[in-house]
Amino acid sequence: MLNLSDFILNRLEIKVCGSPKFMEFYGALSKYSDLYKEIDNALDLLKEDPDRGDRIQRDRWPKCYVQAFNVQTLFRFELREGRRLIYTVYTKNEIGYCNILEIFPNHKEYDKRFGY
Repeated sequence: MLNLSDFILNRLEIKVCGSPKFMEFYGALSKYSDLYKEIDNALDLLKEDPDRGDRIQRDRWPKCYVQAFNVQTLFRFELREGRRLIYTVYTKNEIGYCNILEIFPNHKEYDKRFGY
């Protein structure tokens, strides 16, 4: 398995994708809304550098992510107004993937999911 530095060192193609839950949320936003533009910008940044977010320590991972997505890495990308994107990074057939698992609309919802 490649590590994150391999994405940059080997210039792997990086595809940004999303879980059904995230895609439903993102797809329902108006393309003219500030939130859509902010998320779209974040996705562009993650495509350039998937290591851009903050790595979440393994002992803090919610079990639902491990069970549903079999994550090996977990990251948080902070947006404005306390919003957060949660994503994982992996490789498959020498292509890097940045999979957005969930967006939290506020810090309270994020704390609830992570048990803080």
